[in-house]
Amino acid sequence: MAAAAAAPNPMLDNDDGFAEAERIFRAQYEVTEVLGEGTYGKVRKARNRQTGEFRALKQMKLNNRDEGVPSTAIREVAILKELQHENIVRLYDIFCKPGELVLVFELCDTDLKKFMKPLGGRLQPRQVRDFAHQLLKGMEFCHANRIIHRDLKPQNLLIDSTTLQLKIADFGLARAFSLPVPQYTHEVVTVWYRPLEILLGSKLYSIPVDMWGVGCILAEMATGSPLFAGDSEIDTAFKIFMKLGTPTEAMWPGLSQLPDFKPTFPKWAPKGWANIRNTQAQLGATGVDLLEQLMRYDPATRISARGALQHSYFA
Repeated sequence: MAAAAAAPNPMLDNDDGFAEAERIFRAQYEVTEVLGEGTYGKVRKARNRQTGEFRALKQMKLNNRDEGVPSTAIREVAILKELQHENIVRLYDIFCKPGELVLVFELCDTDLKKFMKPLGGRLQPRQVRDFAHQLLKGMEFCHANRIIHRDLKPQNLLIDSTTLQLKIADFGLARAFSLPVPQYTHEVVTVWYRPLEILLGSKLYSIPVDMWGVGCILAEMATGSPLFAGDSEIDTAFKIFMKLGTPTEAMWPGLSQLPDFKPTFPKWAPKGWANIRNTQAQLGATGVDLLEQLMRYDPATRISARGALQHSYFA
């Protein structure tokens, strides 16, 4: 890691430190085109002048020097420094400059959403199985290191289109979890991939929230479109009910205690995976069995990443 990254916060008030960081950065990287833009800033492509390798620069805006580095950036840096795994995006360098924090990541040329688009959204069964296995390996490593990602979606899964290696990225919403599980904000996880316990207002949750996301992504890879494309939290919840059936206290003890549960919710019977975009035909019997275990309503009975990796779907 570059010397400029050693102590980002003190450097916010050190013009000499900023100048040195900028000099080291320019000496090491040649910045090229913009790859994307989001809430916190831009992602640019850059070439390492020493190795010739290309990297992705995540340029995060610091709007107020007095406020220092955003908590999301600190969280992402801390988590990625801890997690070194073939299925997790690698963080190489950190630079702090006036009004900007730059994270230097390995570069993957696409993400799962973009990878699926020219294929009509649907992947071949063997590719679905391979990507699902890689995703679960990365998640098992995260969970073994007490990290919940909390924002799994196809756009956050990077793909090297040459090697077809999948890497989990964008840990801005991730956090270390502890026991007993503290109350977390429920404004996490892109709504289409958000598990029902969060949609219904639970503030006590843990690693099963990621496993629901894995299930949503597995089904989307097989069928070509998101399972629960709601335009709000309640619309997403109702789309889940319409496909998987309205949950009951018998199948999910404690359901009626969730803040946003209403006994007046419409009652839908489960459609069955054979009738949900032909999921059963795409995944086969073992794939559907895994999907059902990933998408159990009661998070206490949802399969873990480690358990999923041992499932017969991957035999």
